[in-house]
Amino acid sequence: MGSVAPVNNAPRIRKVLLYTLILNVAVSLAKVFYGYITNSIAMTSDGFHSLFDGVSNILGLIGIWIAYHPPDEDHPYGHKKYETLFTIIIGVMIFLTCFQILRQVYHSIVEYHKTEVTGISFAVMLITMAVNIFVAIYERKKGIELKSDFLIADAMHTKSDILASVGVIVSLIITKSGYHIADTIAGVVIAFLIARIGYSILKKASDVLVDTICIDTTAIEAVINKVEGVKGCHDIRTRGTEHSIYLDLHILVDPKMPIEKAHEIADVVEEKIKTNFSAVIDIVVHVEPEGNDCR
Repeated sequence: MGSVAPVNNAPRIRKVLLYTLILNVAVSLAKVFYGYITNSIAMTSDGFHSLFDGVSNILGLIGIWIAYHPPDEDHPYGHKKYETLFTIIIGVMIFLTCFQILRQVYHSIVEYHKTEVTGISFAVMLITMAVNIFVAIYERKKGIELKSDFLIADAMHTKSDILASVGVIVSLIITKSGYHIADTIAGVVIAFLIARIGYSILKKASDVLVDTICIDTTAIEAVINKVEGVKGCHDIRTRGTEHSIYLDLHILVDPKMPIEKAHEIADVVEEKIKTNFSAVIDIVVHVEPEGNDCR
């Protein structure tokens, strides 16, 4: 039937990414620099993780610019899935971060490794973690507000950085007590936590690419069957993201009903669905006579 043009939030999303890019770069430089000075695998690994946050912001700026191009002849459904594509790139980058961390862990095992823990080490970690907490909350809030899967995924990426920072602080405390193996163990734990978040991001993005169902069809069916004149419905299909859903369905009407009246009922069905499911931006309603077995 009809569709609703998605609001172009690209300028606001890009502004969010620029703000977080500046903060992520500052955080990563602080941790990588001081991590190398003190020979801390955990801190350096956490710094590289933060660096990937900054790189993902740059990718996001490119992805959002492409994704919010209006529909054209070759892309009648728009370019929204480019945002999903760049979300997957973030997930892959997270696993690359894990590889980098585990590589450093390996070198710490086969080579002599001693971490120097100072008061500045704790200060750097606490300050950068506070910045990451702010970024994660801010980016997730804006992601929900602007209906951007990329911002939400990037906020999850930053959340993994917070978990990593907690692990680093714990390892610094234990290492300060004389147990230098804690730095190596912390690197492994951080890699595991980061990998879990990477998997979650890839799973969510892949669901979009393979057109996984977005809304419980029984809920949609309940709304449709309340419309006067509808005798039934079937073949309800949804795809897209939780913020931009495409829907098509079949409704059954009285076979003796005039086509104009059937079309009016289809319009009412469309209106009811949009009222109850605000994320639906495009609906195709197929009208069939009741008793038609050709499905």
